Amino acid sequence: MNNGNSRDSRHGSWRRYDYNLFPVFHERFEERWGEGTAPFLDPSVYDEEQPRPRAQWINVDTGAAVAVVPVWQDDRRNRSFAVFYLPPAGGIWVLRPGFTQYVESAEATDTDQVALRNDSFKKAVAHAEEFIFGPGS
Repeated sequence: MNNGNSRDSRHGSWRRYDYNLFPVFHERFEERWGEGTAPFLDPSVYDEEQPRPRAQWINVDTGAAVAVVPVWQDDRRNRSFAVFYLPPAGGIWVLRPGFTQYVESAEATDTDQVALRNDSFKKAVAHAEEFIFGPGS
């Protein structure tokens, strides 16, 4: 992981930010697809209730941002990771990292489930980093 440092001087303006999700992800998503369509990006949901893991980067020069977050539909146990890109000029893009679906069991100690979730997360993060830093990042 990047731990907040740039990969090299070519990508010096991108910074990892692994704290609260930027509210603009939620705002732009619902602006595009409608109110209530992005509970997984809602900053008003108490942070402890938000599923983990998540990753986020910001370009400090342009204001662009990228986030990897777990998403769900009606069944909160069935999740997948999505990669979202916020261009500096507005809007939101959904980047397709491939198959990242997993099941969130009630048992936090289910090692098979944790391994599947972690593999799915790593795949989505690798996709985001390739988008940000280019192939071979």
